[in-house]
Amino acid sequence: MTSIPADAPPAPVRFGEALRFWLQLGFISFGGPAGQIAIMHAELVERRRWISERRFLHALNYCMVLPGPEAQQLATYIGWLMHRSVGGIVAGALFVLPSLFILIALSWIYLRFGQVPLVAGIFAGLKPAVTALVLHAAWRIGSRALKNRWMWGIAALAFVAIFVFGLPFPAIVAAAAAIGWLGSRHAPQVFALGGGHAEAKASYGPALIDDDTPTPAHARYATSRLARVLAIGLGLWALVMGTLVATQGWHGALAQMGWFFTKAALLTFGGAYAVLPYVFQGAVETHQWLSATQMIDGLALGETTPGPLIMVVAFVGFVGGWGQAVLGPDALFLGAALAATVVTFFTFLPSFVFILAGGPLVEATHGKLGFTAPLSAITAAVVGVILNLALFFAYHVLWPQGFAGRFEVFSALLMAAAAAALFRFKLGVMPLLGACALIGLAATLAGLR
Repeated sequence: MTSIPADAPPAPVRFGEALRFWLQLGFISFGGPAGQIAIMHAELVERRRWISERRFLHALNYCMVLPGPEAQQLATYIGWLMHRSVGGIVAGALFVLPSLFILIALSWIYLRFGQVPLVAGIFAGLKPAVTALVLHAAWRIGSRALKNRWMWGIAALAFVAIFVFGLPFPAIVAAAAAIGWLGSRHAPQVFALGGGHAEAKASYGPALIDDDTPTPAHARYATSRLARVLAIGLGLWALVMGTLVATQGWHGALAQMGWFFTKAALLTFGGAYAVLPYVFQGAVETHQWLSATQMIDGLALGETTPGPLIMVVAFVGFVGGWGQAVLGPDALFLGAALAATVVTFFTFLPSFVFILAGGPLVEATHGKLGFTAPLSAITAAVVGVILNLALFFAYHVLWPQGFAGRFEVFSALLMAAAAAALFRFKLGVMPLLGACALIGLAATLAGLR
């Protein structure tokens, strides 16, 4: 990857060249949304200069407001801006597909060999690390979102609502949004999040899509184009859902997965960690597609693969499809792979519609897109919900047989060490998971657990 001279504008990018980059990005996009956005900034803004800093951040602001994985949506937006709708679809799909294939393979290994000491030992180390990661996510989001006592209050109320009263996640999101909307009328300064991605900080030379580059014709707003995108998006959803209902019935596992993850896709404000409680409530408690222990293991796999963390839903779909034998007992792998693909389709379809339909509206403004007051309140509520999730994971890791069972001293010590590595020493996700997996394997083989 060679840099372009600082004073020379980059040459026009052919579709094939962009396709190769998006494919490469799909395999190296580790590190969660922050890491993935950093990779795209380094490659597209600094090194290749396909888009300017200000246009990049303008697009990112829009993606931050939307439900769904912002890094995948940002890739879709830039691909769409450069090469029309096909460019956006390719960029967004290649951001996800490598992770889907990898997770299908890992999920099969997990179900077939999960009880083998080698695999069990690795997961014994990963589970405490994942619990520490969820706790760290609550702290990381809270440090940005809880800027005043009102935000702290919303977070506390959300925690009590889900921990004490067991209220569903959508109800908490709706209540927080209502509080934010009312707050915007009476105390807008309380709900205005500062900072973020609002301002461009540097210039790296002329860009292919520069600050003053006119919006290309395909990215200009037209009511007919908006209606066409919405119609195609809704049509695709209805076609796939109708096929599932026609072949397996509305109460079939695949149709229920499609409906459930459609709702989940519209509730992912605040990132993947924010929607995990909702996925847990539906997939583990309501539909019983997998167990709580399997959900923790799936999150560990999701953390170790490229792509957005919300791709853990592919693991949920695979395990659920396997357990439900959606294509019969003689085709467990094919049924599970189909379920993982169905879940991924319904989870990410709204993201493509949001970008392809809303992008022209964003390009028409070229102004600052900050967090809205309802989104600020939702983000604060998410902190309380994630804290509840961390406590739930800790309970299942430390007392796998319940409070009446044995306390896992090894898991507690490893969880504390992982938390210290994250909070005190700022260790990255991949080194942390690798170290904990090795520790868990060594302890299992040595008979220490």
